[in-house]
Amino acid sequence: MMMNKWSKSMLLSSFVFVAACVTINVYFPAAEVESAAKEFVEDVLREDSDTPTDDQSSVFDEVSVHSIAAAINPINWFIGTAHAQADITLSSPAITALKNKMIERMSQSLRSHLDSNVIGFTNTGLVEVIDASQLGLKDRQALKKVVADENRDREALYREVAIANNHPEWEEQIRAAFVKQWIGQAKSGWSYQNASGQWVKK
Repeated sequence: MMMNKWSKSMLLSSFVFVAACVTINVYFPAAEVESAAKEFVEDVLREDSDTPTDDQSSVFDEVSVHSIAAAINPINWFIGTAHAQADITLSSPAITALKNKMIERMSQSLRSHLDSNVIGFTNTGLVEVIDASQLGLKDRQALKKVVADENRDREALYREVAIANNHPEWEEQIRAAFVKQWIGQAKSGWSYQNASGQWVKK
């Protein structure tokens, strides 16, 4: 009886010790974020885009089976650090509202200005007026407002994606993923800012 109690006590102590030694590190899921950004940008830049459905707005909601299996494997309890994979979602009401506004703005105004190289994509994930000399004063003022509205929504997008995934500290990494997609999916002939800040054509 005493031996049995001692064995149970030792077993319990071992589990407590192991639990105390395990640190869960949630790493930035770069591939998942890039895939989510890719689909988002595709929807915004698609020329025949309609308002996205809820299914289109919900980009990623997957769990790594491999990560779960590793987490429940008793052998891995003795490893000092466990790595957890984060789920990525772009399905919050705030993100959906931003996406709808960006699709509408792209269709009604921005695409034509991108086609004529009046504006371009910056290397910080925004849009910027490059050369408005071909526009009249009234049109320049209208474009200035559209660009300001677009940039406000883009800044909000990167922030909201980080918040929706419970990691506000990921905002700059999320922005970088979107920068890659805005430039990567730009049409041939559109202008964008390269890493050194120079404006070039796709």
